[in-house]
Amino acid sequence: MRIFDPHIHMTSRTTDDYEAMYAAGVRAVVEPAFWLGQPRTSPASFLDYFDALLGWEPFRAAQYGIAHHCTLALNPKEANDPRCTPVLDALPRYLVKDNVVAVGEIGYDSMTPAEDTALAAQLQLAADHGLPALVHTPHRDKLAGLRRTLDVVNESALPVDRVLVDHLNETTVKEAKDSGCWLGFSVYPDTKMDEERMVAILRAHGPERVLVNSAADWGRSDPLKTRKVADLMLADGFTDDDVDRVLWRNPVAFYGLSGRLRLDVATTDATHEGNSILRGTPADAPRPAGAPATEA
Repeated sequence: MRIFDPHIHMTSRTTDDYEAMYAAGVRAVVEPAFWLGQPRTSPASFLDYFDALLGWEPFRAAQYGIAHHCTLALNPKEANDPRCTPVLDALPRYLVKDNVVAVGEIGYDSMTPAEDTALAAQLQLAADHGLPALVHTPHRDKLAGLRRTLDVVNESALPVDRVLVDHLNETTVKEAKDSGCWLGFSVYPDTKMDEERMVAILRAHGPERVLVNSAADWGRSDPLKTRKVADLMLADGFTDDDVDRVLWRNPVAFYGLSGRLRLDVATTDATHEGNSILRGTPADAPRPAGAPATEA
């Protein structure tokens, strides 16, 4: 089984997670830029974070045989902080980087005028750079948030079939599907979706344009939720082809719209800018067991 987790925040995870994900079949991930929990105080902290998503994190993933790409943006929550909004001026020089496969996460948190402005501006950046967009729907007032999101998308220069609307659930899936957007579902302990609800949605609405992610981050989350959804799909009577479509081919098709998706995992140097994942160990030490850095 091959799995592509299209939304996971690996900068919050350990190398043990990469090892477990590889063993579970994960061979590719996309890491969206997001709020780190502690509020940022200047655009400079965004730029260091973007550099890590473009450099250190792909290096770290490659040590465990996983292809890593990212999406970059000013996230919805921090779009409300005037100390952070100047990062919009810096984004164009990052959106031309090879490993950036979409603009994201963009969208709504509290549905403020500042979030309206940031969403519209970043949809335009996506259109200008030939990139798709990953859109975060709010955790509260989800249907109202989806409708407001779709209004802004429809007013933008970015076609709806280049937009992935994420964090959907039973209340939003039909309208999102009818819009022509791609459909993202986060399977996450306690909040968002669980495996059983996800499989029920697939049964009711089909696998077309559906992407399932773990959204694993610094909160209580599980980077193996994609595999658990796949296993439950099979137990519920879905075919191997259905699973491959949802857990691999759909994310490949969406992020492939960028023209930058590379699923091979090239052999890396022993260090990235002098740093190794093997802390306190010589750079030429053997790679950890179960970490074939050259296998895709």
